[in-house]
Amino acid sequence: MVALAGVGKDYAKVDANAGRIKLVFNLLRGRGAENVFRALDDVSFEIAEGASVGIIGENGAGKSTLLKIVAGVSRPTRGTVEVRGRVAALLELGAGFHPEYSGLANIDLAAALLGIMPVEIEAKRDEIIAFADIGEHIREPIKHYSSGMVVRLGFAIATALRPDILITDEVLAVGDESFQKKCLAWMENFLTSGGTLLLCSHSMYHIQKLCRVAMWLKEGRVERFGPAPEVCQAYLAYHEEKSAAVKRPPGVNDAKTASVEGYYVLKSLEVKPEKSAPEGSALRIAGEVYSPDGRAPVILVGIVRADGTPVYGVATDMDGVVPRQLSTDLFAFAIEFPSLPLLPGKYFVRAHVLDPEGLRMFDTLEQPMVITGTTREMGFIRIEHRWNSGDASDPVLPSPVESGKLQ
Repeated sequence: MVALAGVGKDYAKVDANAGRIKLVFNLLRGRGAENVFRALDDVSFEIAEGASVGIIGENGAGKSTLLKIVAGVSRPTRGTVEVRGRVAALLELGAGFHPEYSGLANIDLAAALLGIMPVEIEAKRDEIIAFADIGEHIREPIKHYSSGMVVRLGFAIATALRPDILITDEVLAVGDESFQKKCLAWMENFLTSGGTLLLCSHSMYHIQKLCRVAMWLKEGRVERFGPAPEVCQAYLAYHEEKSAAVKRPPGVNDAKTASVEGYYVLKSLEVKPEKSAPEGSALRIAGEVYSPDGRAPVILVGIVRADGTPVYGVATDMDGVVPRQLSTDLFAFAIEFPSLPLLPGKYFVRAHVLDPEGLRMFDTLEQPMVITGTTREMGFIRIEHRWNSGDASDPVLPSPVESGKLQ
């Protein structure tokens, strides 16, 4: 239904009247702009019939520009775009509406802009008015509408005509809760009946609920494209790291090759599996520690979320464990977690070395770890649970069953 290949979009940057005049002359000569802002660069993807694709990214990443190009509102500077089927696009708030016309008049205007015959829109008018549900305001000028009322009318017009491809840009962020529920129900029915959806939203909940596939745009380029849960988790982890007040505590190092006189030093930290692991998998953390006085230090192992939020921590002295002595000044430790209850996301495994009394921290090493999975549960960890019918005869303490299974 939609195919983009090497699409790029540039906008000319001018800072004075002289620059504007120079830009006009360059365009007339076919040279193009000399100083440009690259809103999109080398974007390529295909959307099959019946697919649902979510577009995510920070403000200014190029999401709205991409949707405008797919909708045919804007032409790309580079690359090719192919779109098959009737497209309904809800982009900028109030786009296509005349502020002086009433809601009723704007229904006819919007239909004409979409190339819809008067007979077809006449048959759909009552349905549009009912879906918009703005009461007598339908007879008032659009300029008196709130932003939510404008979106209601725009969505009602676009969806009443059952397009082949529906493109929406932050529609659900403006409407009230009842309107959001109505929109979600319509979109789910639209997808069930074989419609194709391209949804731009900052809500990861809506992206994962409605979209099978997601694309993360970063600075105009495709950062990641794939199953919606995986892309959303990567995007959230990116923001967690970006917004962390303290990403790394004092003394955190990535590698150690030398010992420091008078200090307990972590020589190495090994995490298995490396880099990523599926939810529920086993985790092994091991390392070696230098001891300046030959005494066994205390090792503290912890797991933190990417934004620095502590998830779990345990020390050797808490469990009455002493690191194994390898030589006069070298000790080894290892800890295993048979089944991590962590929910998908990015974490850091940290190891800290303390003096034998466990009072003073000397050194820290960390390794990043990504937990993968498709669950939509919230928080950091999975707690074993089961749903039941609510019948009083159900046991108070049910036996463990598959997480999330309705009994």
